[in-house]
Amino acid sequence: MATTNRAVVDPPVTRIGGHLRMEAMLTDGVVKYATSSRAIWRGVEFFLQRRDPLEAWAFCQRICGVCTSVHAVASVRAVENALGIGVPPNAGIIRNMMILSQFLQDHVVHFYYLPALDWLDLVSALNADPSATAALQRKASPTWPNFSTAYFADVQAKVKRLVESGQLRIFGNAYWGYKAYRYPRESNLLAVAHYFEALQWQKEIVKISALLRGKNSQPGYLVGGVTSVLNPSGDEHALNMNRLNSIGGLIQNAIDLVEGMYLPDLELLARFYPEWSGGGGLGNFMAYGDLPRNGIGDPSLFRFPQGAIVEGKLDTLWPLDLADPSRFTEQADHSWYDYRVRSKPALHPSEGVTSPNCTGTAPPFDLLNATGEYSWVKAPSGNGNAMEVGPLARVLVGYASQRTEFRDVVGEALKRLQWDESQLLSTMGRTLARGLETRLCARWLKAEYEALMSNVRRGVLTTADSGGWDPATWPALPAKGFGFTEAPRGACAHRIRIGSDKKIESYQIVVPSSWNASPKDGAGKEGAYESALLGAALADSGEPPEIPRTIHSFAPCLARATHVLSNGGRTLAEVVVR
Repeated sequence: MATTNRAVVDPPVTRIGGHLRMEAMLTDGVVKYATSSRAIWRGVEFFLQRRDPLEAWAFCQRICGVCTSVHAVASVRAVENALGIGVPPNAGIIRNMMILSQFLQDHVVHFYYLPALDWLDLVSALNADPSATAALQRKASPTWPNFSTAYFADVQAKVKRLVESGQLRIFGNAYWGYKAYRYPRESNLLAVAHYFEALQWQKEIVKISALLRGKNSQPGYLVGGVTSVLNPSGDEHALNMNRLNSIGGLIQNAIDLVEGMYLPDLELLARFYPEWSGGGGLGNFMAYGDLPRNGIGDPSLFRFPQGAIVEGKLDTLWPLDLADPSRFTEQADHSWYDYRVRSKPALHPSEGVTSPNCTGTAPPFDLLNATGEYSWVKAPSGNGNAMEVGPLARVLVGYASQRTEFRDVVGEALKRLQWDESQLLSTMGRTLARGLETRLCARWLKAEYEALMSNVRRGVLTTADSGGWDPATWPALPAKGFGFTEAPRGACAHRIRIGSDKKIESYQIVVPSSWNASPKDGAGKEGAYESALLGAALADSGEPPEIPRTIHSFAPCLARATHVLSNGGRTLAEVVVR
């Protein structure tokens, strides 16, 4: 007789941005049904109304403490699109460099500090042989330094001091000793060593943005130009040749780490957990495209191509028309917003309503039995389909588009792992795709840097915008605009409508986690998180790290705070969810 039980991850799924509750119904230890609830309201759209369009990007970059530049870029592009503002060549290059440097930092940091802890057993590293670990690194990561036995003995001693202190800190509340862990002891020690090395590296990669824009993490380079004048022979306050050469060195260091440490670690992970290269998922993938080489105009020139894949058919790439209002809708049948009961239950995002209407019961929610609203995320769709966005979607769209660089990095990985294409559509495939994309981003960052240096050598030095942000130059109003970007976590779009009084009439945002964390739509179709869990086997439903493994592979990034406002818009309370 089949055994049915329920697995719940709440208090919230940790090692993500924001608050997420997951529930799954299991039959004989296999997930048959899953639900995802974002339990906080973002509300930025609500309090952007009636503000100056010039302020929108400054508010939007504070949606998240991780994705600051992402939302600033999308917001600025929306205003530029509405007002017909162009982007000079050096400004476009620097924007691409900022986007790419964030991708590098975000992807590497994501792997080592968020999902990696779902696969390795920190405490097991205490019993590893440092000499055997050094031999393992020489085999798995032959181009990466720190091969000595003494080095790994030092790392082991550091872990031992941490464990003996009785305060595991960030390593607490984990599943140490869980019976489904596969890493041998030496692999665990190697992974912990690389965890510490990535921690040191991530403070170096952010220097690129600091050198170019003067600070990190809130962007200051998008409106008016970068914070330092581009002057190769200038003083210490200019973006001079010393600074530019430093950026080149930081990029090469990033390439070395991605090629020598990150990708080999991903390959090792995939070899020890082969069963995770199959399983549930939507099979529908979408990328808006990004990294333009001509402002934001022709998508065929984007480094990240644009398109959609439906039902996992990698031989067919569906074109996207992001300007066609009939292609994209949002539903709120299971979301706490008041337009759910209107005669038009599916609205285009530009017509969306973000007025909160939380009619659900107080936590803990019984998500598996929910028939009405259970999340602050709406259910967006593209051509009637729920879509997965993010690194896997971008890599698959690039692969399906026959782009040589995508075919090469994916083909090489499939050959080394002895995978077929279908295995990419999985939790492990999603994790691997993030690394393959990082490899491409490191190369592209070097190419953008070389393009900037070429301009410098030719005397093309301006980094300022075209002056179109001056309200005196604006075209006749009202106007509306659409700005998008590919965030590390996926497709992100901002839509703005500017009234004749030069104030924001409407502002709507569909973030990557709007797509991936979507609740079920009006027809009961699951979102990406919910679908990806289907078919997952849990060794112990009472301690289910398998659920976080799949969810972490998406790198969830949900809102950081809940804002409570009176009817007049006055803030009554602000509760930060940690």
